[in-house]
Amino acid sequence: MPPDLLDIINDIRSDAGRKPMEALSPEMRLREDLGFDSLELAVLTANLEAQYGVDVFTDGIVATVGEVVAKLEGKG
Repeated sequence: MPPDLLDIINDIRSDAGRKPMEALSPEMRLREDLGFDSLELAVLTANLEAQYGVDVFTDGIVATVGEVVAKLEGKG
């Protein structure tokens, strides 16, 4: 898992007034487990594209942390 993915997610959670996550697991769902809404998913997309040069949502919906990681690693 990319080491700064947790930082990116926690920055978004912090901006929304949520507590930071201590760790991520591949099965965590972006909406249900991390509490992201549509705007926060857009911010996540922009931050990941700026950091990695990859639009993780280019081929459709990405629902879990594991799917995000697979896209970032070129396996999705």
